[in-house]
Amino acid sequence: MTDQAQEEIQTDALTDGQTDGGADEQQPVQGKRARLEQEGEIAADYLEELLEIADLDGDLDMDVEGDRATVSIVGAELPELVGRDGEVLEALQELTRLAVYRETGERSRLMLDVSGHRADRRAELEKRAAELVAQVRDSGERAELEPMSPFERKVVHDVVADAGLQSESEGAEPRRYVVVLPPA
Repeated sequence: MTDQAQEEIQTDALTDGQTDGGADEQQPVQGKRARLEQEGEIAADYLEELLEIADLDGDLDMDVEGDRATVSIVGAELPELVGRDGEVLEALQELTRLAVYRETGERSRLMLDVSGHRADRRAELEKRAAELVAQVRDSGERAELEPMSPFERKVVHDVVADAGLQSESEGAEPRRYVVVLPPA
């Protein structure tokens, strides 16, 4: 993998809230889990208030997955909180992360899902990326995907890497996309 490709993957991962191996990773597991649970609780309070103000139904599920807090709004179809191609969901996630930052003084890597949109999109992308990996292996030619959010690019990069191929992101936001490279 080229240095530029590796840097882009790391940048995409950091944009999506992935860790860069900083001091936070050395924090004891129990303390880290408690901090992530606190982030989830702050986020849930913020989102609960938002749902009440907007007079929208939905229950909140909180969890800690890996090294990030996750909050899901479930129990109701809320397309107005997802928006076209998840744009509103991305914005709502950033607002929620800001609410957590306001309370804790620390940057949050919280992941938000609404009505299963992000989980469904992940499954779609994993399938599409696997198909593209097979296509690139068969043709020996690089292949490009459509522009994607940092979260979506990270999913594709992970699938491609697990398949033993390389990928890189090209373009500029908001039209940044993933290119899958043929085996060397």
